[in-house]
Amino acid sequence: MGQDRFVGGYSRRRGTRRAVLLLLALLALAPFGCGKSGQGAETDPEKGSDAELLNAALAQELTALEAYTQGLPLLKGLPRAVGRRFRAHEQEYVNAITKAIRGLGGELDAEPDDLDLFSEVRSQADFLALVYELEGAALRAHLDAAPLLFTAAPRTLTASLAAGHAQHLVVLRQALGASLAEVVPEAFDSGEEPLP
Repeated sequence: MGQDRFVGGYSRRRGTRRAVLLLLALLALAPFGCGKSGQGAETDPEKGSDAELLNAALAQELTALEAYTQGLPLLKGLPRAVGRRFRAHEQEYVNAITKAIRGLGGELDAEPDDLDLFSEVRSQADFLALVYELEGAALRAHLDAAPLLFTAAPRTLTASLAAGHAQHLVVLRQALGASLAEVVPEAFDSGEEPLP
């Protein structure tokens, strides 16, 4: 047999020919891509919808971040340490959502809600009650948004954010004086548990 007939069970010529044909096929498809690559939220309705939902979530997280920032001076002892930790969590949530929106090619247009309710906050208990409401609202919003998101990464992020807010609610229930039995959430916490 000739030297280019069979090598490892394959014809060297046939293998070379297949490689060249595969390369030409890939080059022919390159301008068209295999998906919606290069299309961001402005031209892809699914990414645009996801960016809009994430901007709504970002506004809530910015509001919570602002609340924790303003309320920290009211906290003493262990609740102050927890408040600092939750404020850091909120900053991480803001950063993650911002990154997700940019990853979709979306514009950041979220702003924190005006905290008019903060004028009525005068004590640690008042502040804890306020952030309890904000955390519950954020949990509900993430649970509502998750099935509406088209893209996998924002869905995963939203699920993670919901879990974080659910954990915050448990700790806040305890800080508000609930017993160990009372701080245990429902099996499917919806963020609507009343204050203890």
